[in-house]
Amino acid sequence: MTDHPLLATLRAARVVPVVRTHTAAHAATAVRWLRDAGLRIFELTMTIPDAPALIRELAGEPDLLVGAGTVPDAATAERCLAAGARFLVAPWVDPTLTAPCRAAGAALMLGAVTPTEVRAALAAGADVVKVFPAASVGGPGHIRALASVLPGVAFCPTGGVDPGNFMSYLAAGAAFVGMGGALVDEKRIAAGDQAAIAAAARAVQEAA
Repeated sequence: MTDHPLLATLRAARVVPVVRTHTAAHAATAVRWLRDAGLRIFELTMTIPDAPALIRELAGEPDLLVGAGTVPDAATAERCLAAGARFLVAPWVDPTLTAPCRAAGAALMLGAVTPTEVRAALAAGADVVKVFPAASVGGPGHIRALASVLPGVAFCPTGGVDPGNFMSYLAAGAAFVGMGGALVDEKRIAAGDQAAIAAAARAVQEAA
């Protein structure tokens, strides 16, 4: 399988913040604060109210690389891609997301936990296999086991990944990781605690 051109950028970044908040305003704040702290790649989940509109707004920024997460169907995929999403993520295997991604030149990440599911994700056209929920199914040890029998697969573990453990996932064979609550703590965002969010971003960059 030939790597998608975007994969090199994602590997170099090592960490993709997963922005999942209850309001679009909190999501926009999270992206702004993390951007100020030096991060440039963001996955905006479809659980954010009117997420495609926010993707459109952020995708217009030349220094940002924006993708859509928790994409439930092809129609939503097309909306996100039209808004400027450069990659799509689903924590399950959905072959209907492949055609819109290919037409737009976007990268596709599909979710899997077991070797059988990983093979299904690849057969469906995934460029990256999102291992979710990573921590609760075995953490870095699980990634190492998958990578041992499925060499060459680009794994992105997400779920329970934080600044203190993400390097262990990379050492175990992950291409890069998705990091949610550790970087996008909505309680701290609501409280206006930009310093805490910036500190988490710095911890990620210093560890990498």
